[in-house]
Amino acid sequence: MLTARDLCHAFGNRQILTGVDLKLSPGEVMGVGGASGSGKTTLCRILAGRLVPGHGEVLLDGARLETARPGLPAPVHYAPQSPELAVDPRWPVRRVLENGMIPDPEVLAALGIRDAWLNRRPTQLSGGELARVSLARLFHPRLRVLICDEITSQLDAIEQDLLLRALLDLTRQRRISVLLVSHSNGLRSRFCGTSLVLDSHGHR
Repeated sequence: MLTARDLCHAFGNRQILTGVDLKLSPGEVMGVGGASGSGKTTLCRILAGRLVPGHGEVLLDGARLETARPGLPAPVHYAPQSPELAVDPRWPVRRVLENGMIPDPEVLAALGIRDAWLNRRPTQLSGGELARVSLARLFHPRLRVLICDEITSQLDAIEQDLLLRALLDLTRQRRISVLLVSHSNGLRSRFCGTSLVLDSHGHR
């Protein structure tokens, strides 16, 4: 279980998060909503160990989550809103997928990644195709929690639906928890069992 207790964070004099708590059980899909500037991305980065909170703590199965270290497979992974920023545009897709580990064939199949894409560069893929590749590279045997920060915001409604159904079928099978950030109340209601909505001051 991923647990956050009384998370608070500020950038300079601007308070972004104030007293945020959450519990994310294995296999659960929780939504996070809120207006722009309410702290959604800051919360994601703290939960993934990419940012140390000003106050509070993040626990995984009761133990304090270590700060993420580059190059090491982490049990909690962060998928950013813009997948093109998470891959090297000079590499073919095959190398992107193989960076650090051998790709899991079951993951590639579940996310609909085609052999025809493997020798292309990321810029030669559509937004939906690149989103699938970016997600596939995060799956490894130690993955426990996947934090998805507006990963479908650049896709049309049909592509959003196809991608999220494929992703959540896969995470459900593997008991991987998902935190799904979206401005869309409708999207969260369709795919998430519960939702946490942040107000303009980062309160729950």
